[in-house]
Amino acid sequence: MAKLSRYAGRTALVTGAGDGIGKMLAMKLAEAGLLVCVQDIREDAAAEVAKNIGGKAFSMAFDISDRDAVAEAADQFAQDYGDLAMLWINAGVGVGASILEGKPDQVRWAYDVNVLGAIWTAQCFVPLLQGDPCHVGITASTAALRAPEGDFPLYAATKHGTMAVAEALRGELSAKDIETTILCPGLLNTEIWDGAKARPERFGGERRMDPKIAGMWRDAKTPEAMWPDIERVMAAGGGALVCATDDGETGAAMRQRIDAIEKGLVEI
Repeated sequence: MAKLSRYAGRTALVTGAGDGIGKMLAMKLAEAGLLVCVQDIREDAAAEVAKNIGGKAFSMAFDISDRDAVAEAADQFAQDYGDLAMLWINAGVGVGASILEGKPDQVRWAYDVNVLGAIWTAQCFVPLLQGDPCHVGITASTAALRAPEGDFPLYAATKHGTMAVAEALRGELSAKDIETTILCPGLLNTEIWDGAKARPERFGGERRMDPKIAGMWRDAKTPEAMWPDIERVMAAGGGALVCATDDGETGAAMRQRIDAIEKGLVEI
């Protein structure tokens, strides 16, 4: 708790905190002494997490992919709470689709949430950050650090976009003396791959992940495993943190990608 004591008593907002990594961040920040706004598109999920946290949390429900909805929520937050010391841009969705065969609605949904949603959240809530210090966290993915491959190339492509937004945002925030942490989680037991349940109308009805596919995530470590390192990086003023849980596979894939880029470099 002492590591984040400089934020104690102040307010944090975590998007996509109805489950998974966002829920973990909300709970741990509350334990560290912050008042946490638990945001999710699902009002019931956000309210349940806030209720479980107790007096150090409250909930808000809005769609981060809707710029007008995000702006309205930010105005409401400013009126009701004012002080914002920490913003975690965490919300994201997993879409199991390819680039060539992804349905138009799938492609739009994935980019609207994972890329544009991060931009809209930053545009509307960063101006509310007050005091010293202030901190912005952005959740990307190890998928952003390797060549898109496997069964989820569309998801990987969007997370490359998330990472680009995070890196660009870090530069802009540094000029404003706002600390940033970029988190790139690996394979974890979260519910991101079952995200269609949050917006079934985007897919024409209720959609759940195939239980056979879900097994690899259910057997993985939980998001709590990342917290000691997240807390350490944040307490040190921010930085980039890659939490890979795949026995070195991510490191090897990152090196392969870098090598391929270097081999294709032509100086003219």
